[in-house]
Amino acid sequence: MAVCYNKLWKILIDRQMTKTELIKAAKISTNAMAKLGKNEDVRVEVLVKICGALDCSLDDIIEIIPDSDS
Repeated sequence: MAVCYNKLWKILIDRQMTKTELIKAAKISTNAMAKLGKNEDVRVEVLVKICGALDCSLDDIIEIIPDSDS
């Protein structure tokens, strides 16, 4: 399975918020933001901080894409 953070980028666009502003608001590292930008795995703690800063749930920022092995 893979993760996709397109929902997160959509929220940022809708709120006219930059990634730098989110880094500061959620108190996450630039390294964590870089991983998000590449759809890589990040710690749940990072996702929880983002949800807290944006007042949303995990479902609002992350999408799990099933493997296409079938």
